Amino acid sequence: MDIRISEDRNINKDSIVDLYRANGWSAADKPDLLYKALMNSHALVSAWADDRLVGIGNAISDGYLMVYYPHLLVHPDYQGQGIGQQIMDKMQEHYADFHMQMLTADGKAIDFYKKVGFERAGQTEPMWIYQGGEH
Repeated sequence: MDIRISEDRNINKDSIVDLYRANGWSAADKPDLLYKALMNSHALVSAWADDRLVGIGNAISDGYLMVYYPHLLVHPDYQGQGIGQQIMDKMQEHYADFHMQMLTADGKAIDFYKKVGFERAGQTEPMWIYQGGEH
């Protein structure tokens, strides 16, 4: 099956929520805020199998030096097929020369991000105020 990578923001909110629910992400419990957050991201990349949303990633950035990748997820039925790598490759078209690229990863995502070039940020400790429960 061919996967199409897109930067078009014409994405149905229900498709986004379905993808987040399939991955067990608590952001799906706030569909209106999730949709607004993604649509207002500095960059938004989606992956499609025909007309089905199977992956999405976004970036928040100052546009010059720093970018943060808050979300990158691929539908469980499509994981392990290089879709996440394609989304990150598209992000690198925008941000490869930035001074700092940041993200927070846990679980299986850590190995994925190491494969695409990320490493632990020195002696930093991840910190947050978080209202979700899946981490």
